[in-house]
Amino acid sequence: MKRQNRSVITEFILVGFSNLGDLQILLFIIFLLVYLTTLMANVTIMTVIRLDRSLHTPMYFFLFVLSCSETCYTLVIVPKMLSNLLATNPSISFSGCAAQLYFFVGLACTNCFLIAVMGYDRYVAICNPLNYTLIVSRAACVQLVLASSFCGFLISVVVNILVFTVPFCASNRVNHFFCDVSPVMKLGCTDTNLKGMVIFFLSILVLLVPFVLICISYVFIVSTILKISSAEGQRKAFATCASHLTVVIVHYGCASSIYLRPTSLHSSDKDLLVAVTYTVITPLLNPLVYTLRNKEVKMALRKVLSRYSFPKTV
Repeated sequence: MKRQNRSVITEFILVGFSNLGDLQILLFIIFLLVYLTTLMANVTIMTVIRLDRSLHTPMYFFLFVLSCSETCYTLVIVPKMLSNLLATNPSISFSGCAAQLYFFVGLACTNCFLIAVMGYDRYVAICNPLNYTLIVSRAACVQLVLASSFCGFLISVVVNILVFTVPFCASNRVNHFFCDVSPVMKLGCTDTNLKGMVIFFLSILVLLVPFVLICISYVFIVSTILKISSAEGQRKAFATCASHLTVVIVHYGCASSIYLRPTSLHSSDKDLLVAVTYTVITPLLNPLVYTLRNKEVKMALRKVLSRYSFPKTV
């Protein structure tokens, strides 16, 4: 389908799952169940943190914000993906594609920065506990969250400008299940290498820099933990970091495998599988990891459930 300029295109066709035939129904059921579970898990985490005063600490404030951001993140991608799985013409409007990419990149970048902030919180809590409440004050927490969001959506603005100033004249068929950066840019009929390099640099800024900072902070954390004399103290310290490290590895690992490699090495099938992981599975992993591995959250959940449960009838 030849296009003379970008203004001719009014919609994109999302062909990510269109070659799976009857399997699309099965995928719809699986993804719907995962999505509903993700919503329920994140809402539960946010509700418990909001209602239980014992969780009104910086660590759980950041977890609350992360759960809220993850909920919005899935809302941007999954409902449209589910509707397209049942549609005969899995399409999205040009403006809808731009909006989806903007919020997807903005929220994804915000999540990366938030996870790095949570690593900094753990570093201060373990390596400088005497000054913890002074350094990670309520005002500092709010400022760190606002800075993460501002930087995330500022980067998203730049990415959107780079992607949607490309003249689309070759095709409107996006080889993906949502409007991601590389699949949309591949539809351009001009050389996008320079723009691709800028986006690659931004990916390093969003993914590699926070990950390196987290690794450095954990070097100091582990060094401090090993100096604790009691085995029980060491176990508790490691336990508080285990959940965060699990999220770090999965989150940065999946995203890096897509965005920190040359476009020429992209494989559509593998990219789809990884994209499903970080758009559908990872948002569910976060609340499950922080719930199942965290005694404080489990105790708070029991208290909230007992407090708001219906009285037993005699």
